[in-house]
Amino acid sequence: MTRELLKKIAKKIKQYDTIIIARHTGPDPDAICSQIALRDSIRLTYPSKKVYAVGVGVSRFKKYGLLDKIDNKNQKDVLLITLDVPNFCRVDGIEELKFKEIIKIDHHPLEEVFGLTEWVDETACSTCQMIADLILNTNLKLNESIASNLFIGIVSDSDRFLLAYTTLNTFKTVATLMERSKVNFIKLYEKLYERPINEVKFHGYLAEHLTMTENGLAYVKISSEILKKYEVDASSPSNMINDFNFIKDVLVWTFITYDEKNKLYKINIRSRGPIINEIASKYNGGGHKFASGVRTEKEEDIDKLIEDLDNACKNYQVKS
Repeated sequence: MTRELLKKIAKKIKQYDTIIIARHTGPDPDAICSQIALRDSIRLTYPSKKVYAVGVGVSRFKKYGLLDKIDNKNQKDVLLITLDVPNFCRVDGIEELKFKEIIKIDHHPLEEVFGLTEWVDETACSTCQMIADLILNTNLKLNESIASNLFIGIVSDSDRFLLAYTTLNTFKTVATLMERSKVNFIKLYEKLYERPINEVKFHGYLAEHLTMTENGLAYVKISSEILKKYEVDASSPSNMINDFNFIKDVLVWTFITYDEKNKLYKINIRSRGPIINEIASKYNGGGHKFASGVRTEKEEDIDKLIEDLDNACKNYQVKS
């Protein structure tokens, strides 16, 4: 993080009267919470500006705030801010939007340069950490609601500060958020992790049906029938995958979910050593070295991906 870059972003935000904030398709709490927190901070700082958070909503995330529905065709002289997305093709909710300038803020490895102003920081545990740093180090305003969303995104994407890219700066940012806003983090944990009983039972199904290879790969294929049986949606497995960290003898684990509504497979992948984002990119996916995802309509890709991940585990063990 450089002060000059943060000041430049803050200056651009001040310059535009209409600002649209977007993130990747199939959002997680970090994407949604960073988007809503930045929108609300800009609105609080500049009440006369038109600031919108766009994209397809997820019902389970409505508790973090509602997204905006706008007519993209009628927006003029727009500043587009993209969050938590490394490539432009995955930006959600900007169809037919004519924007004048892009600011890109992202914590994934750099895949594509598409913003005139880019802030990419792989060392940040989450985009919410980056937005928190932006707000805390510029004139953008903060209140308890904004700080709460930022805290939720940081905790979610770092898996409660368990993942490797949690750093000293992460804790410093969280401490400052708590000092300035009096966030009740106990209540926020309840908000983030409380689940209905059907999801708890579905979690048990995932554990019971994991297939494990001798090389250290664990995977489970989840059909639309199983989702219906447990009354969960296609995004539910992605919210549970981090719960399967620290299983002895498992190096990589993946959930493969068929989304009947969109006619595609949603694949979440996590690793405790082998690099997986390079494999995910072969199937038009991507992400972090140890946390990636793929979306594909091709059923034949599934077995190939499993084979590639299993070989990655095998090679990792040989090198280790």
